[in-house]
Amino acid sequence: MTWRCTGIRWSDGHPAIGWYAEGRGERSSPLAYGRPLAFAAQGERTCLGVRRAGKRTPCPAAARVPGRATSAQCPECARLDRSFSVAADTNVADPRTYRVYLAWFGPGMVKVGITAEERGPARLLEQGAVTWAWLGRGPLMAGRRTEELLRAALGVPDRIPYARKRAARAALPAPADRAREVAALHARAAGLPGWPSSLEVLACEVTDHAGTFGLAGLPVPARVATGMVPGGAVVGLLAGAAGPDLHLADGLVVDSRLLAGWELVAPAVSRTTDVPTAAALPPGTAGRQDGLF
Repeated sequence: MTWRCTGIRWSDGHPAIGWYAEGRGERSSPLAYGRPLAFAAQGERTCLGVRRAGKRTPCPAAARVPGRATSAQCPECARLDRSFSVAADTNVADPRTYRVYLAWFGPGMVKVGITAEERGPARLLEQGAVTWAWLGRGPLMAGRRTEELLRAALGVPDRIPYARKRAARAALPAPADRAREVAALHARAAGLPGWPSSLEVLACEVTDHAGTFGLAGLPVPARVATGMVPGGAVVGLLAGAAGPDLHLADGLVVDSRLLAGWELVAPAVSRTTDVPTAAALPPGTAGRQDGLF
């Protein structure tokens, strides 16, 4: 039975590598900062199918997925996934309570988003939010209208490119300064006219994830893995993890979304990193918007 990587999974504030095997379900391997991290890709990268309500349906075609794609889904499974999705606005009747949040990734980089209340802060960890605060809670569509209100009135986006998030982690201001920026925006947002009547405004309580992500002393990102290849290896010391990113002590950053769909095995002791890489954006460099979150 082949166990395939599903990328980073955040649980109770801790990162782990997720795995899936058809007929066996899912499991995870906890990650620890300061410990060696080594793996090599084996075989071909295949589609992970569709995951809904904690259950994964395998791809019926076991389709191949390009090594540089950040999604481990084939086009057919991606279409099926988005056909009943809150993120794609194709499941607007979701009866759950949602929370609106403000997520801070670096100076001037704050986004607004929503997440199911039952998930707690998991979505903030998955996105790599360094500092954040809840803004309100209520029905799904009230949360969506609040997102639109903040985008129109305050210019707060709902998307920030991953490349900019990575670059910002190399030169963060003091915790008090970033908390102050989030609190100031929270106050402005809470005071806007036009809030949906069904959305409860929540008091500002700022949370910081720098310790959770291991950002203290994190090396400046120098190179970013651009994809896995059959037989390609990543070998190093795990310095930190933020969102889907694995930060190694040598300055390499590996987006774990690129690992999803691969069978990963232990490399030979003599192996070194030999996957394709590109130069990372320097701190403060603007990047092209590259994904939903």
